[in-house]
Amino acid sequence: MKIASLQQELQQNSYPGRGIVLGRTETGTEAVAAYFIMGRSENSRNRVFVEEGCGIRTQAFDPSKMVDPSLIIYAPVRVLGDYTIVTNGDQTDTIYELMRAGKTFEESLRTRKFEPDAPNYTPRISGLIDQTNHGFSYALSILKSADGEPSSCQRYTFHYANPLAGVGHFIHTYEGDGNPLPSFSGEPLKVAIEGDIDTFTQMLWNSLNEENKVSLFVRYIDLQTGETETRIVNKNQ
Repeated sequence: MKIASLQQELQQNSYPGRGIVLGRTETGTEAVAAYFIMGRSENSRNRVFVEEGCGIRTQAFDPSKMVDPSLIIYAPVRVLGDYTIVTNGDQTDTIYELMRAGKTFEESLRTRKFEPDAPNYTPRISGLIDQTNHGFSYALSILKSADGEPSSCQRYTFHYANPLAGVGHFIHTYEGDGNPLPSFSGEPLKVAIEGDIDTFTQMLWNSLNEENKVSLFVRYIDLQTGETETRIVNKNQ
């Protein structure tokens, strides 16, 4: 599978929805995690990312304009020891709590399904960076309806052991804009990871549709020391 340009993929899609990128830097010394959110409604666009502990949380930019917090207010990123969890919903907490109780990433997600936002039935996408035993691997998951049929939930998990330097994988909620919104299909896209954290963050933010983008989180994790660098970009200032 050829390595795609993440910049081109984002520039060609006006509404990928919410997206997760996991990978490894070109030097091979750092793990990479990125998560972005987009919105079409005023309620979805009325958000910012804020730091919370070792992770982040979504928050209303103007609380007086918040209509319905369900599905849009959650913790996209939490850290559990050597695990970094990244998701597009409150399944972050499900994964965190069940893995803490001894369940696996996949077992935790078997308790959840796609979002109840008919007619879109937005997929739940989740990622896990695993640095246990001084190693490095990552996984990406998607829980989606069967072509818009809510009686059937399809669960897919993709594991990447000893990831290659300069390579990552990208999964997002929607194939593009539409009504209803078409769910992501196929495997996560193999993409190039290029540059330091500021270069990578700027590329991602500038590539997202100007009207629809809301917030972006990027983290680089030093695989030797465990030290992290984080960038958060919010359209609402």
